[in-house]
Amino acid sequence: MTTAPPSSAHADADAHAQPAHAVPDAEALYLALLAGVRRMMTADTQLAGITSGGAWIAERLHRDLGLEQPVSRLSSALHRDDFAQRGMASSAHTQLHFDVNGADILVLDDVLYTGRTVRAVINELYDYGRPGSVRLAVLVDRGGRQLPYAPDFAAAHISLPANQVLALVRAEDGSCHFAIKETPAN
Repeated sequence: MTTAPPSSAHADADAHAQPAHAVPDAEALYLALLAGVRRMMTADTQLAGITSGGAWIAERLHRDLGLEQPVSRLSSALHRDDFAQRGMASSAHTQLHFDVNGADILVLDDVLYTGRTVRAVINELYDYGRPGSVRLAVLVDRGGRQLPYAPDFAAAHISLPANQVLALVRAEDGSCHFAIKETPAN
């Protein structure tokens, strides 16, 4: 993950900039993400998807990249700053199939927004050891950061009002699409 100005990986994503309020094509963005992840991977890179959308992406990447190691999942549940309101889903547990110490870890997620989930999963990673490096690849960067995290690769950049959530939905066949949902006013 980087807090530096956008890198050349962002230039690739600029071709997929979406107008405000347009629902992005998740399948097209997945193909862009697959190409970006291929460029970022080394022989030592470990993939870990953030539950749930990032884990779905990690599952597909494992299949499409021919990776044999089981899919690793990161849960943000125990380190969230809103744990008291959200609680913990039964599926919210971390499963890492590699040694974190010294590892080059590529964290995958569907949508990057405030950065709070990213902060939580970095804390979770450090519960397991000290990574050599942690990078982030996402389908969509929607801006609105509250914390200084930026993706190393984003397949698209979009802008949505704060009262809308961009949610990745997975079909039974494994394909995905995005839905824009309204959130209640505070």
